[in-house]
Amino acid sequence: MGSFFAELARQASANARREVEAYAREIAEFGFLDTNSRARAETLEYSLWLRRRTVELSPDNGELTDADLDYIAAIGESRAAAGMSLDARQRVLRLHTSLMLREINEATDAQHGVGVGVGVGELMRMMHWFAPQGERGIRAYSQGFVTALRHRLPYVEQAALLARSLLKGDPISADLAAALGMELPERCAVAVIRVPDRPVGDRDLESEIETLVKTHRAPITWWPGKGSRSGELIAIIPIPPATPPTSSTAELAQPHSAPDPVSDLVRDFAQALSRPCAAGTATSSLSEVADALDLARRISRAAPLRRASARLRPHTVSDVFVELAVADAPFVDGWLHAVARSLQPGPDLVVTLDAYYRHDMHRGATAAALNVHPRTLDYRLRRTQELTGIDPSSTRGVRILSSAVTRRLSETWH
Repeated sequence: MGSFFAELARQASANARREVEAYAREIAEFGFLDTNSRARAETLEYSLWLRRRTVELSPDNGELTDADLDYIAAIGESRAAAGMSLDARQRVLRLHTSLMLREINEATDAQHGVGVGVGVGELMRMMHWFAPQGERGIRAYSQGFVTALRHRLPYVEQAALLARSLLKGDPISADLAAALGMELPERCAVAVIRVPDRPVGDRDLESEIETLVKTHRAPITWWPGKGSRSGELIAIIPIPPATPPTSSTAELAQPHSAPDPVSDLVRDFAQALSRPCAAGTATSSLSEVADALDLARRISRAAPLRRASARLRPHTVSDVFVELAVADAPFVDGWLHAVARSLQPGPDLVVTLDAYYRHDMHRGATAAALNVHPRTLDYRLRRTQELTGIDPSSTRGVRILSSAVTRRLSETWH
């Protein structure tokens, strides 16, 4: 064994203790190591074992054995069974990798310090071993972690973890998907259903989400909002391979309508919720779902709130691109807000204009949708012009009033 590897072996115990101390200091979920001596001893034993196996195998590029991988998986399983979160797991893996690389550098510096040169060959052998075997170890650890989650968590919570891991780009998503019997597609649609106020209890909501997960076979999670009853339902829905992509990223060029699986899920949730909500969607490759989430969330906040109906569908950029731009221009948004306020004295003018523009300004269809006589509709349109000075049937009226109405119905003005 070369001097470099001998130095790693000599420092193994000290380095293992430093890792345990770092876990207790930097990861809140490992705080118990300061009070639970047995858990601390077990964690130290595992850290020391990893370093010794590294020194044993790396000089000759030996692979971790099946028994090694089983031991690593058992550690991952025990930590998940004890309640470790996915975020803590990620921090553990990052911290362990960082410390191991630091130890390699320290061993190199130590040999230089005593006048012993570390051969490039030794460092190359170590790095050549470290990357692939480290990946195999992480894979085993993650598989053990997921095994415990399958036994500890209900199906709907596993689906929520999968959704969150995909949005964070966590590699464990592949193992979570396999445990749930879900395939990870190359492309997907991220749907955000905004619920500003819901009259149901948490248990009812969990039941509705569980039904959605089982029906649509998709990762779905609920993100609570600032209000006790507000929040967002976030779903990552596979797009069948036959569906042509609309762009290369979380697209700026959205299709006119969302893929049918997305529309079906939105309608199912809105029907179960029985409460006005607004949905936005954006499609992307699986590797860019975080960007798609940001866009879908912005769309949902610009979209008007609607009750469940056969016409309910998620909005895309093409539906609310004006409102998205206006929301980012406060002085324009304030002006539109003033236009919307001028409609308040009229009888149901906001609802009337909303129906008018959604029916492409067709008088008969609009009157039927509002369940009023066409003359009543004409009166309301004239009243709109009297209050705003804008003809709702003109090009200018369509541009201004449709945007003002959509912003008003989104309920994002305070």
